[in-house]
Amino acid sequence: MDEIKTKIEKLRQQLNYHSERYYNDDSPEIEDYEYDMMMRELKNLELLYPQYDSADSPTKRVGGKADNTFEPVEHAVRMESLQDAFSKEELVDFDKRVSSNVNGAKYVVEPKIDGLSVSLEYRDGLFYRGSTRGNGDIGEDVSANLRVIHNVPLKLNESIPYIEVRGEVYMPKRSFEKVVDRQILNDEKPFKNPRNAAAGSLRQKDSNITSNRGLDIFVFNIQQIEGKELHSHKESLDYLKTLGFNTVPFYTQVSSIDDAIDEINKIGEERGNLEFDIDGAVIKVDDFNQRIMMGSTAKYPKWAIAFKYPPEEKQTKLIDIEITVGRTGVLTPTAVLESVHLAGTTVSRATLHNQDFIRDKGIAIGDIVTVRKAGDIIPEVLCVNEHNSNSIYEFPKHCPSCSEPVYRDEDEAAIRCINPECPAQLLRNLIHFCSREAMDIDGLGPTIIETFVNCGMITKTYDIFTLDPNKICQLEGFKQTSANNIIKSVEKCKDNDLSKLIFALGIRHIGAKAAKLLSDHFKNIDAIMTASVDSILQIEGFGEIMAQSVVDYFSTDSARELVEKLKEFNVNTESKAVVNDNRFEGMTFVLTGTLPTLKRNEAGAIIESFGGKTSSSVSKKTTFVLAGEEAGSKLDKAKALGIQIISEDEFMGMIK
Repeated sequence: MDEIKTKIEKLRQQLNYHSERYYNDDSPEIEDYEYDMMMRELKNLELLYPQYDSADSPTKRVGGKADNTFEPVEHAVRMESLQDAFSKEELVDFDKRVSSNVNGAKYVVEPKIDGLSVSLEYRDGLFYRGSTRGNGDIGEDVSANLRVIHNVPLKLNESIPYIEVRGEVYMPKRSFEKVVDRQILNDEKPFKNPRNAAAGSLRQKDSNITSNRGLDIFVFNIQQIEGKELHSHKESLDYLKTLGFNTVPFYTQVSSIDDAIDEINKIGEERGNLEFDIDGAVIKVDDFNQRIMMGSTAKYPKWAIAFKYPPEEKQTKLIDIEITVGRTGVLTPTAVLESVHLAGTTVSRATLHNQDFIRDKGIAIGDIVTVRKAGDIIPEVLCVNEHNSNSIYEFPKHCPSCSEPVYRDEDEAAIRCINPECPAQLLRNLIHFCSREAMDIDGLGPTIIETFVNCGMITKTYDIFTLDPNKICQLEGFKQTSANNIIKSVEKCKDNDLSKLIFALGIRHIGAKAAKLLSDHFKNIDAIMTASVDSILQIEGFGEIMAQSVVDYFSTDSARELVEKLKEFNVNTESKAVVNDNRFEGMTFVLTGTLPTLKRNEAGAIIESFGGKTSSSVSKKTTFVLAGEEAGSKLDKAKALGIQIISEDEFMGMIK
């Protein structure tokens, strides 16, 4: 048994070492697969020998499901906000107030991290709870999500009886860029700035999502402590470092307000070069006894103040406007500028948002414009200072990537290309086409698709059906077996129902359910391609925007060419929906909870085969609610509305 214990401890040491090399040093020494196999081995050993389990094991960082709701946490020590200052004069006034209460105060100056404030609590050196600031008095328990943040220590370097610290969870700039790229690729609305991204990521119901967002933390304060006596803020920060916390990256003790202001100016000059966002700098009275003497107002402590840096703005010349096509087909204008130094970096490009923004501001090439960094991350054009004689810039009528006509929906500002074969959108469209709800091609995940696109094996969607296993084997990391499995999956998908193909095409506003309705109503793809808006509107559940989107999509030559190519490769374009009878005609079912034997999609298919339909929400139009275990709020709403609730057994009786 001693050998097992030694092996477990060695695995933990190795995993912690390689995790440090990967996350903090950016120089991994082993491949991800090798790391994952070590992690799996450790998990298995801990399951087999629970007597050697430990709260600070690397396996405890693996994401799991958080509760459906976050439990409230009452803060024993109020998590106060700070008074803001925007000028040197306000800082001098702060110093006068301090001097009127205490003598010879020293200050600590530190950056104000732009993130989400949290509390971390430890008992006997082990992390046991973490919570958000909330309203300062009551926050939310987000322990599961905080555990997966690499720099949140699960075990401290000293077994101190109790300590509560305050920190700021933030998203590094490089992590933010990766998350936004991923959101754009998945046709999701991207986060506006790292602060919002951090807040949204920390409050995920599934901590696996949190763990993939690249969050980090800086700890900057001790809220409570037992078993250790500390006298000043600088001493406490130094002590936090010895415990293993990732403290604010730099902090300086000064003896006067003039020195504090000098330090604030130094931080301001460097903020553009930092890998994280700061929205200011904080001055704190260093001595804890002096803090007690000064106390707090109802809103903030009297012994601290936050200086907020004003957004830096510069004027420069707009040389050109470039239009790029994103992976979702949206045309995005970018200003090409005469280079200007702004917030610590040289800026030569800035966002112009969309055509409405350009028109409202009256922007033309050659204008002198004001530029600033939005959230100190993305440069943006604010306004025109001096017009030239050129007319206001207008978007092109055709896609700059594929030359197809571009469209603008009435309900949004974006102008987009809807060509499914547009080169700029190829990767995103392919990933969607192969996804599980679409053509469900096992083995063609995002990474492999990107590899095939980059090496030129796929340049059009239908190239999927021309993949050669022998050529795949020539690529690094592929073997004959994996290549053959991909080809088998490609062949298998040809027999899918028409509804999966329609969804796979990625038509705007047409999800999996709408694709099924189209397929069941028109029976084959030719009928859908020639359908008018009015004929599509005959389908219950379709509105004007959805119907027009279908017509617009199939009006393009590229969409029609794609369909013809798919037919040549023997991809099924007929509906396979089988209607046993119409006993559920006119009825709407809502499925909720976990059914004993049926999956929800299986139950939904049965309902549709008998002429009924399913809905995701309970309303007065609902006929039945088919409920399983842990049904939740839908069951409560059904009871309140008097909707008939049935079990799986009752449902099976209805279809006999």
